[in-house]
Amino acid sequence: MKMSRLVAFSSSLLLGTVLALTGVGVAQAQGSAQSAAVDYVALGDSYSSGVGAGSYDSASGGCKRSTRAYPVLWKAANNPASFAFTACSGARTGDVTAGQLGPLSSATDLVSISIGGNDAGFADVMTTCVLQSEATCLNRITTARAYVDSTLPGKLDSVYEAISARAPSAHVVVLGYPRFYKLGGNCVAGLSERERAAINGAADYLNTATAKRAADHGFTFGDVTPTFTGHEICSGSAWLHSVNWLNIGESYHPTAAGQSGGYLPVLTAKD
Repeated sequence: MKMSRLVAFSSSLLLGTVLALTGVGVAQAQGSAQSAAVDYVALGDSYSSGVGAGSYDSASGGCKRSTRAYPVLWKAANNPASFAFTACSGARTGDVTAGQLGPLSSATDLVSISIGGNDAGFADVMTTCVLQSEATCLNRITTARAYVDSTLPGKLDSVYEAISARAPSAHVVVLGYPRFYKLGGNCVAGLSERERAAINGAADYLNTATAKRAADHGFTFGDVTPTFTGHEICSGSAWLHSVNWLNIGESYHPTAAGQSGGYLPVLTAKD
């Protein structure tokens, strides 16, 4: 009799353990399914579309959306329920609000975006600094910083407000820009060290302003400066293209390694 009770108790305990473990398994499976059921929309400019990484989708035309861009890499790693990729080379804030927000909806869970560099005159700053004198370069950077102070915040607000209106439940990750140069690095020609330092400072200035606007809208800012540290131009292991006279559009944009090693980890950590 005692043995029967012991066997019955043991069987009951075993059954309870199996059921508990099965319950945990079901819960874990449900959790995995829920985490995978993410509707993701990737917005922004050339740093989000993947200019510089190569392997462009021909259907994207001048937007140059790359299969090596961080949004596509995130999609491959996370298998979201849906994915829309509308980032476009050359985009400014007005281009995002006018032409990129279509896929957003109340069902959207995750949005990523890099924007503001073109509004602040990124391309013109670099063209001026490469082709003209140090003094002219520094003056152009000063003008860009003034724009970041006076005009860019309002333009970012317009974009962020539009995103929130269309996707009120989404977690929005605003990604910044890397510093271009390793100071005291391996570059012996081209821009002066003073110009390189000023360009780096302008990137920091833009990131600070962008982070502030993102925070004020309840968005998350993703700083890529740490992940690109040691991989700037002049580092000897650059994840950014320097000036490329044969393909000028890729100049000062992340390589495929910059997308996978510089941007993807930041989005993954913030998603």
